[in-house]
Amino acid sequence: MSGSLNKVQIIGRLGADPEIKQMVNGKNVARLSVATSQSWKDKSSGERKEKTEWHRVVIFNEGLVNIVQQYLKKGANVYLEGQLSTRKWRDEKSGQDKYSTEIVLQGYNSSLTMLGGKSSSNTNESSQASSLPNDQMSQDNSDLDDEIPF
Repeated sequence: MSGSLNKVQIIGRLGADPEIKQMVNGKNVARLSVATSQSWKDKSSGERKEKTEWHRVVIFNEGLVNIVQQYLKKGANVYLEGQLSTRKWRDEKSGQDKYSTEIVLQGYNSSLTMLGGKSSSNTNESSQASSLPNDQMSQDNSDLDDEIPF
């Protein structure tokens, strides 16, 4: 379909440690809860206000799942690129259909970059080792270990 684009880019912090699960096919999937915040000054009161949005992120790419599993913890600052996907499921208790919209990272159109900030090092540089295009990521990430500043 021409004239169509489904791409999401966010920078945010993990609200919890990543959840890694094994799928039926034996491959791992990572689930993240990422918060993005915006703040502003209320014009009438002069008070500082903040609004936080929570995003569900699902990562199917094996190379990125390995990076998430090894290096990401609650509070980590990340830059993500993926696609929006809405899935339908049935609530077993109520029998009602429910919908969940997630940012999905899978295939070569996805990326994950760990950003500096709340890490043990005092650098604000991003870790480029984690932002390689997905088709360049392999199951053996040992060659990346030297580049990651942790």
